[in-house]
Amino acid sequence: MRWQIEPKKSSGPREPLKTPTRDASFPLAAADLESFHAGRESALHDMLGAHPCEREGVAGTRFAVWAPRARGVALVGSFNEWETGRDPMFPVGGAGVWELFLPGVGPGELYKFQVYSGTDDAPLAVEKTDPMGRAAEMRPGTASRIVSGEPYAWADADWLEGRPERAAPGTPISIYEAHLGSWRREPDGSWLGYRALADALLRYVADLGFTHVELLPITEHPYDASWGYQTSGYFAPSSRHGAPEDFAYFVDEAHRLGLGVVLDWVPGHFAPDLPGLRTFDGAPLYEMGEEPRAVHPDWGTLVFDHGRPEVVSFLLSSARYWIERFHVDGLRVDAVASMLHLDYSREAGQWEPNEAGGRENLGAIAFLRALADMVHDRFPGVLLFAEESSAWPGVTAPTDEGGLGFDFKWNMGWMNDTLRVLGAPPERRPALHERLTFSLHYAHGERYLLPLSHDEVVHLKRPLMEKMPGSDEEKFAGLRLLLGYMWTHPGAKLLFMGGEIGARREWDEAGSIDWTLLNEPPYQGILRWVRTLNQLYVREPALHALDHAPEGFEWLDVHDASHSVLSYVRWRPDWEDFVVVVANFSATAWPEYRVALPAAGAYRVLLDSGDPAFGGDGSTQPPESAEEVDFLSRPAVLTLDLPPLGFLVLQRTSIRTATRTG
Repeated sequence: MRWQIEPKKSSGPREPLKTPTRDASFPLAAADLESFHAGRESALHDMLGAHPCEREGVAGTRFAVWAPRARGVALVGSFNEWETGRDPMFPVGGAGVWELFLPGVGPGELYKFQVYSGTDDAPLAVEKTDPMGRAAEMRPGTASRIVSGEPYAWADADWLEGRPERAAPGTPISIYEAHLGSWRREPDGSWLGYRALADALLRYVADLGFTHVELLPITEHPYDASWGYQTSGYFAPSSRHGAPEDFAYFVDEAHRLGLGVVLDWVPGHFAPDLPGLRTFDGAPLYEMGEEPRAVHPDWGTLVFDHGRPEVVSFLLSSARYWIERFHVDGLRVDAVASMLHLDYSREAGQWEPNEAGGRENLGAIAFLRALADMVHDRFPGVLLFAEESSAWPGVTAPTDEGGLGFDFKWNMGWMNDTLRVLGAPPERRPALHERLTFSLHYAHGERYLLPLSHDEVVHLKRPLMEKMPGSDEEKFAGLRLLLGYMWTHPGAKLLFMGGEIGARREWDEAGSIDWTLLNEPPYQGILRWVRTLNQLYVREPALHALDHAPEGFEWLDVHDASHSVLSYVRWRPDWEDFVVVVANFSATAWPEYRVALPAAGAYRVLLDSGDPAFGGDGSTQPPESAEEVDFLSRPAVLTLDLPPLGFLVLQRTSIRTATRTG
């Protein structure tokens, strides 16, 4: 019986595809696994793994695992005192899969697969975690845990129904990135559980006006300091914070609060620990060949073999499982550039060209396109974010146009250029002025997300606040300027936890944010600034409705390097209204600074980083009416007293005619 429905391609509205859930009590046959071996299966979790069920009226659990070169496989676990060889599994035809039904075994029990390989002269037996395991015991233990097959009682039907509309182009997307283990700790230093985080973290993020929360990988992993990026359990929420149903509660609560949930997901490489996927059946199975070729030179992890169809099915199923089982609203795909390039971080002789003699990883390209098609066809409104740092073309282009099919690409160029300018002493910024403006040369070539992520505040890179030069007053003003520029620049937004209060300590996954900072007014001001930026971003169509269309952005003055000032317009879709941004990247005040405008009339201040509510000194004076004078090829000019490191967002209250150029 065939359980996979092929994704359909369509340029019109997409409807979710339906696939019947496989009866876990039914024995597997080789024909059931046809799509798995072809790399087309996205519901492998319904076939392999541990499934509590009844068989002929007897309650138990059906186990199945793929180990095609194994000489034999047996189950060991808490139900048989971990006795080797007591519960041997049986092959499913020639499919490379082993299966066994054990009566009387149910949820809560721990288990592993004892995989036998080697030769008669040199036999080898290794205990392995279930690759499809849906829960795991707490590290350093490595066993999988049987979980109930009963569905969670979701209360988010309305949220799921409205998800496509919220993910449509031109909708505001503002993401708070968090590491669950170090956002906040219990008083004794232990981790918060998923349910406690739902009450504390999600309410905090919603209050700040973010549209989404993004979680560093919560897929099970053996090493805390890997932050989850060395994954071992691609179907298991980390036991550090509770059971799978607790994570489902977390997502359900996020949806109740109006927040989308994005998971950081790592389909490029996996943890090298022996109990996991490494040489699973005695030889490389999930990884790309023999070591050291399979070892990623940057992280010491093992690189997935995306050219093996069964590995593709495994990864597609992982993505689908998190979306289908836990209702997550997006996946941020880690290290896409390392997947696309065979020579990524490798010297000559450390990699082999593809069949055409090139450096492109053809298997990974095909996998990423299959992922995009599967997610978008089955789950309309679920978003895919690519952490892609190279100049690969068409990351967010549709797959039927030769693209990779992602919804957003991380704009690493904007991040690096902007942080370099804001981290430089103000007197050096005129020479760096073009780095601030260069992003608009390519800002609409892809659908971009602007990231100020965890990677920028760790490993001696310093937190955002400490990147700013000068006195404490200048650091606070510089951080407000950075965040204001980010929130008004085209692209979705992402801010790592701690940045919203001006954290002074570099991120440490073993600690937590220094929440005592919020006892002091300047840090409270940064928090208010971020909340106000989010509120304005969501409320004002000019700041998001044409985010990915070049006509939505227009420079007013891009060339004033001598003053280190930028001014620009963000247009509404009706072209009849707009907001004006004026940003002074200099530490010098510029009295009577003239700003070219699309129209004469009265203007009001929507946002002023110098407002005392945000920690400023209140020195900015309200603007006069814009005069009808030709200035910089514009029909009007407004004179302002610009404070040092000041950031202003203005909007007209009345005009005669607005004039666009270009």
